[in-house]
Amino acid sequence: MVKISNMSSDSNTFAIRQPFIKSALSKKRDWVSDEERIIDGCIAGDRKIQKLLYDRYSPTMMGICMRYSKSQDEAEDIMQDGFIKVFTNIEGFRRQGSFEGWIKRIMVNTALNYYQKSKKNRHQNIDEIRENTIIDDYEPERKLPYTQMEMLEAIRTLPAGYNMIFNLYVFEKYKHREIAEMLDISVNTSKSQLSKARTFLQKSLVHIKHKRNTQQ
Repeated sequence: MVKISNMSSDSNTFAIRQPFIKSALSKKRDWVSDEERIIDGCIAGDRKIQKLLYDRYSPTMMGICMRYSKSQDEAEDIMQDGFIKVFTNIEGFRRQGSFEGWIKRIMVNTALNYYQKSKKNRHQNIDEIRENTIIDDYEPERKLPYTQMEMLEAIRTLPAGYNMIFNLYVFEKYKHREIAEMLDISVNTSKSQLSKARTFLQKSLVHIKHKRNTQQ
């Protein structure tokens, strides 16, 4: 009797879970099918489908571009250039792995190109950003509550070289060797600039906290 009862219980549990499993699988198939339709439409040059792709992914991509830029206008420029590259090269997407991840890599590479151009215009190398650019009024605090906008504000105050390395390492999960190759710097420079970026960021967050407290 015990065995029959257990079997019945297992069957009931499976019967309850089955609709949820089917629903999840159905949604996944619908999403994949819709994604394929968007890719095929963009390859065909369908303007309505291109707009659909832009509307679906632009909010996420804008957030990425904001981290790599110093202003809203610059972030929008990076994103627009990035989407032009997406539409131009979409036929080269092999449909292996995440399509959104593919778009994200294009946005990051576009931001990297912007950084390289601006670095040439300033005639300034990452190594030339000196220690005295780091604010030293306060000691870093380990755990402080910050909003997403405050974190973004702090990241955007990082000097260009710090910002690029911090984003590539922390958010994009690149290794120092890869960052060094991308930015044409040494591995040790990448490591040291990341350390300085974290120090700069911690102190910027402390300033943001003090500013917030004085306004309350």
